[in-house]
Amino acid sequence: MWDSENESHGRRDYGNGVHTSTKHTVKTDGFEFRGQSWYVATDIPSDLLVRIGDVNFHLHKYPLLSRSGKMNRLIYETRDPDLNKVALDDLPGGAEAFELAAKFCYGIAVDLTAGNISGLRCAAEYLEMTEDLEEGNLIFKTEAFLSYVVLSSWRDSISVLKSCEKLSPWAENLQIVRRCSESIAWKACANPKGVRWAYTGRPPSVSSPKWNEMKDSSPNRNQIVPPDWWFEDVSILRIDHFVRVITAIKVKGMRFELIGAAITHYAGKWLPGLIKDGGVSAEYEGSNSSNSNSNSSSNSWKGGLHMIVAGNNDESSPIQNKDQRMIIESLISIIPPQKDSVSCSFLLRLLRMANMLKVAPALVTELEKRVGMQFEQATLADLLIPSYNKSETMYDVDLVQRLLEHFLVQEQTESLSPSRQTYADPRGINPNAKMRVARLVDSYLTEVSRDRNLSLTKFQVLAEALPESARTCDDGLYRAVDSYLKAHPTLSEHERKRLCRVMDCQKLSIDACMHAAQNERLPLRIVVQVLFSEQMKISNAMAANSLKEAGEPQFQAMVPNRKTLLEGTPQSFQEGWVAAKKDINTLKFELETVKTKYVELQSDMENLQRQFDKLTNKKQTSAWSSGWKKLSKFTKMTHMENHEIGSQVAAAAEQTRKTPRRWRNSIS
Repeated sequence: MWDSENESHGRRDYGNGVHTSTKHTVKTDGFEFRGQSWYVATDIPSDLLVRIGDVNFHLHKYPLLSRSGKMNRLIYETRDPDLNKVALDDLPGGAEAFELAAKFCYGIAVDLTAGNISGLRCAAEYLEMTEDLEEGNLIFKTEAFLSYVVLSSWRDSISVLKSCEKLSPWAENLQIVRRCSESIAWKACANPKGVRWAYTGRPPSVSSPKWNEMKDSSPNRNQIVPPDWWFEDVSILRIDHFVRVITAIKVKGMRFELIGAAITHYAGKWLPGLIKDGGVSAEYEGSNSSNSNSNSSSNSWKGGLHMIVAGNNDESSPIQNKDQRMIIESLISIIPPQKDSVSCSFLLRLLRMANMLKVAPALVTELEKRVGMQFEQATLADLLIPSYNKSETMYDVDLVQRLLEHFLVQEQTESLSPSRQTYADPRGINPNAKMRVARLVDSYLTEVSRDRNLSLTKFQVLAEALPESARTCDDGLYRAVDSYLKAHPTLSEHERKRLCRVMDCQKLSIDACMHAAQNERLPLRIVVQVLFSEQMKISNAMAANSLKEAGEPQFQAMVPNRKTLLEGTPQSFQEGWVAAKKDINTLKFELETVKTKYVELQSDMENLQRQFDKLTNKKQTSAWSSGWKKLSKFTKMTHMENHEIGSQVAAAAEQTRKTPRRWRNSIS
């Protein structure tokens, strides 16, 4: 991809070039490997045995002494002329690197490649093969190959950085890691139009394509390159090298949402179970609107070129908890500080694993603050985090309480300081964020309230954490309260009253009021408040109807409030009481009947009032005697008739008091 036209020439000069020396005195046709030992193919017997691990090298002193300062010291500083055995177990690169260095000392052709250059460079430094001993020594050769071949190639830079994992701290001290990381960062931040895009799907079984075939393939030359083309390649790196690359990319000024998508991709690869299938591609799909036509190819294999050393990444081996903890801690430290750089769902899943693996408390707190910044984007499934600290409750309710507090603090900070954009969304605060969080908290309370070990205090504190303005309708809270009462039937009357204080009866919808009026689990005082609230709603509706008929201007102000109240009733409320739907419909019909009778009685009362007014007016007319006779009939009413009327009124009142009790018994 990034290899230039002269890369192949560079390989002929260095990769396929034969580094020979005209000054060596031991002529050889090469090395032979027998058993666990290397032998030089020459007639001169060896006078030096070099042991590296389990491998023995039967060599000659002079070729090594002429080019290695370390071998000079080991042999001559011991002042033992008969020394013929040396152990170099700490040589970086091991026996493979020493084999190439020894061949170089004998003048045998050494093929420099991206796979062996890092180990050979570290071995040359260890053996002190400098220019002071001979011009064009191994340090010079390997440095030239790194600078002019490796760092100019994308895939070679990735491959060399991957091979540096076994060469710490030599690769760090020799700046190989830093130089490769900066090279990768520079190429990743370059304009994608300059990238020769070769792959549009998953790579075949081979680890890397032939570069000449890719470079000359004309059908792919004009293909659009997605901005996440580099994700797959950098995700094969070890976490410390990945952090170095991402840090360098940040310095180059890449967009924070792309960096966050790369971190998400890496986490999905190295933390099993963190990301669901297809979740990695979806993390960046929304921010890639400018390249919508390339989404299909990017989503099919989760983006990026996978061009090199696929076999070097042993993903089948299980990752230990210590390694996972280090990965999580490193990822938390490099997440961009901007809001929405990664999804809230990803942060919550990362937080779940951080709590499970006992990540450093300071990093966990930082991660909780990041979740609080985007808490309105969370889902109920992501919030149901088990309690890993041996708590009595099944879910970590304290954690959700802290997340909610961080959300409120962040929102208050942004509202007071709108110019502060370090962690704020430059698009501004969404006014519906609190309402979404309120619905989320109500759903969470409904779920965790089934836990018998959840204390009333924790439930109440979490329910009252949000301000009253966050909820236009308290149906969700009522559902959570009812669920808590079901799971805790032994609550005292005082505790039930205390629990019900978290909701406002005036914010309940008609369906919720109907259910609450029959709910035997609620305290009697709450039922009375619900009935009174519903009566007030009916009175307001009737008053609004009267004002509408009279053409009063106040009607225009009352109707929208009623409409807003009805529209504020969430659809999810009805899902909680499917079994009671028939009873609710029946009670609605009975309520309408009662309202009709109420209107009829009001009409009868008005008729009686008019008749009474007529009787009063007749006292001033000429027919005074006739009115007096009719009035005398009323005054002669017997005590028995008064008693019968009083009995009927008392019976009607008793029946009215019993009716709500019958309704409450209709629903279990």
